[in-house]
Amino acid sequence: AEAIDAPDARVIDGDGRTLMPGLIDLHSHMLANGDAGLGDLEANFTWEDLAIRAGAMAKLHLMEGFTTIRDMGGACGGLRRQIDAGVIEGPRVYPACAWIGPPGGHSDFRNYTMPQTEGLSQTERLGIAVNVNGADDVTAVARQNFMQGATQIKIMQTGGVASLFDPWQLNGLNEDEIRAAVAVADNYGSYVGAHSYSKDAILRALELGVKTIEHGFMFDGEIAKLMRKKKAYLITQMTSQAPELAEIDALQDPRTAYKLQTAQAAFADYVKNVKRYKPKFGFMIDCVGGPETCRKQIGYEKHLHAGFFGNHHLLVAATSTAGEIVAMSGPAINPYIEGKLGVVEEGAYADLLLVDGNPLEDISVIGAVPEWHAAPPRDGVQTIRIIMKDGVIYKDTL
Repeated sequence: AEAIDAPDARVIDGDGRTLMPGLIDLHSHMLANGDAGLGDLEANFTWEDLAIRAGAMAKLHLMEGFTTIRDMGGACGGLRRQIDAGVIEGPRVYPACAWIGPPGGHSDFRNYTMPQTEGLSQTERLGIAVNVNGADDVTAVARQNFMQGATQIKIMQTGGVASLFDPWQLNGLNEDEIRAAVAVADNYGSYVGAHSYSKDAILRALELGVKTIEHGFMFDGEIAKLMRKKKAYLITQMTSQAPELAEIDALQDPRTAYKLQTAQAAFADYVKNVKRYKPKFGFMIDCVGGPETCRKQIGYEKHLHAGFFGNHHLLVAATSTAGEIVAMSGPAINPYIEGKLGVVEEGAYADLLLVDGNPLEDISVIGAVPEWHAAPPRDGVQTIRIIMKDGVIYKDTL
């Protein structure tokens, strides 16, 4: 309402546009960037391929309006350090480092010709994923992750769809293993996020101290009540509800295609239950693929989330609520403790977007696209006119 005294500052006239916080993606995989699904990580890509593509992925996310991401498996402290040092352009990164899961689970990218007795897989050698047997293994890996720069721990509690060995119904980690992960995270003042699909698994994770349920497709009223009690969050990608999901490369194998059919049938009440019970909800994209694949998924995820839950729900999930979630990494290891993220207020980080139009009325102004695989190419979002991170302008098309 009043002029701000800022000597020598550049004054930018918004001219009727919308000023909003930078977006936050709470579940990305910057290093899981092969073209043919998770198998590329094991068989076809070296550390050079993955690192260079991770740099491209980081720049892509920033140009799509994401000034912060939470990498929930794969990336570790190195990507964040290079972005913060200005070597490459990208968002702030809250990494989980290596996925932690059981052999044969959703973090096991070996093929049938590599038994565990023959040493580490490629993804284990690169620190992208680790297979664990028992609480002692979990403790060792979680500690290693924090040493390497993790800000939170990611466990693969259940199976998934885009992987070969694990039925999605698998409740793969036992209680002692989950407790071990939570105990290490607690010691660092941080928290655990769990890849969790089934109701039994979600309830188990929450009871044992997990703070973010990733995916959580069997969310219902009983889970909602426990989440409120435990002050936990639900974070889900809405492309999981899309018929086009069957077209992605990772689901062309008949084994994964069958899992997708059974999963989508079991998760049919998810959207209805979220609308009814209104959990604290965070925005995620969860793309596993190369830069062009993820660019298309980003636009479609924005569109789908707004379509299911409304524009306001998306904006809250991708800004203020997301800012609460990343701050749970705690003051000891949170790399960005000088201000809040996901808000526009005095003392917060200057992570800002200036947007043509009003995203409460038209979600396309922040890059939502109604097509997925058939979406046309684009270089960033034309209607996001300014992208600022930490007071530095990375895009200005005014």
